[in-house]
Amino acid sequence: MKFLISVLLTALLSFAACLFLPWWVIAVTGFMVAFAIPQKAGIAFLTGFIALFFLWAGLSFWISAANNHLLAHKISLLFIKADNPILLIAITGLIGGLVGGFGGLTGRLSRRLFTR
Repeated sequence: MKFLISVLLTALLSFAACLFLPWWVIAVTGFMVAFAIPQKAGIAFLTGFIALFFLWAGLSFWISAANNHLLAHKISLLFIKADNPILLIAITGLIGGLVGGFGGLTGRLSRRLFTR
């Protein structure tokens, strides 16, 4: 139950924070949720990773689908040298997931540091 609450809370806080703050605030939200909700270190990383992977991949797919993936086709040719917008969306989700996961891991390890 804590896992699901952590995933939802991380995703919602990250979405709300990114409306007003820079993109890297997702690491801060992952940190705050993992610091507030006690879990094991691996689970804290997985929580942040899953929440932000699906948030960023979902948002990038939604934005890309609004223009029939025209920009995603061109950007995928530039970055990954292949005309594959779905792979570009997956890479975007992976980047967001790693940032959120490491933010969550840092929050968990900081909690352990302060609660001894």
